[in-house]
Amino acid sequence: QVQLVESGGGLVQPGDSLTLSCAASGRTFSGYSLGWFRQAPGKEREFVGGINWSGGSVYADSVKGRSTISRDNSKNSVYLQMNSLKPEDTAVYYCAARQGGLSIWIRADEYDYWGQGTQVTVSS
Repeated sequence: QVQLVESGGGLVQPGDSLTLSCAASGRTFSGYSLGWFRQAPGKEREFVGGINWSGGSVYADSVKGRSTISRDNSKNSVYLQMNSLKPEDTAVYYCAARQGGLSIWIRADEYDYWGQGTQVTVSS
C-alpha cells in the first residue's frame, strides 16, 4: 500500500510559477511510475504528466514546455513545477502511483494509488 500526500497548491496570478510536491509513504516507490493529473470543475480528470522510475517523463500538450516533473527517490517524493501559469490551469491537482518500471501511464484508470489532491487557482 502506498499513501500519497500532495502539497504546494494555492492562489497565484497568471504568469506565475508554482511547484507541487507529492510525498509517498508506506513503501519505497523507486520502482513506481508516477503521474500528475488535474480536474477542473465540471470536467474529467486529465493527465498532466508522468515520470518513470529512471526519470524519463512525458507531458500533456497543454503543459508541455512550461512544466517539469522530477522525482527524488531518496525522499520518496515527486514534484511538478509549472511556469507561465494560465487561468485554464486552475484545477485540483492529484499525484498517482503504480508499479510500472520504465513505462509511463497516461490514463487515470491505470494508476493504483492516489493522493487527496491540492487546489491550484490561477486568477488575477
